Amino acid sequence: MTPEKAYEHAKKYGPLDITREIVCQDPEYAYYYALDIDKCPREDTREAVCKSSQYAYYYAKEIDKCPREDTREAACKNSYFAHYYARDIDKCPREDTREATCKDSYWAIGYALDVDKCQRDDTREAACRDPFSAYKYAEYIDGCPREDTWLAVKGSKYEEEYKKMFNELLKDQII
Repeated sequence: MTPEKAYEHAKKYGPLDITREIVCQDPEYAYYYALDIDKCPREDTREAVCKSSQYAYYYAKEIDKCPREDTREAACKNSYFAHYYARDIDKCPREDTREATCKDSYWAIGYALDVDKCQRDDTREAACRDPFSAYKYAEYIDGCPREDTWLAVKGSKYEEEYKKMFNELLKDQII
């Protein structure tokens, strides 16, 4: 029996240890089983969803309804889900979620905006690995030109936009 068929069987006839065991072979079906059939968290379904950043995040948000080390650790394997885990589940910044998010320049901006709600050297440094992200970090988070964001956009297609954005502030400075 496939995880999908085990899930469908349980929807029709109710939970059984054997159908739960089968769905736990697939993080997606383990999540839906916990959500729709068990209607509560269980160690076996949680362990199964932790094989996927996406379903670990969904499980923490919709089933556990609270942060846990195991679901956070699984979510942190993906910058996107680490960002949303910090924002929606932890509801506060943490070093582990920030570090995971900063592996992706774009999501470092999201973390600074949505979670830290301020500028930080580590999120800026991550954003500066990509010209577009550096440009957006300067625009949305710093709100002013800085040498590090300028160097990240200099020579890229975002250089002129950066100059335009900060034209008034740059009049008296040489960049």
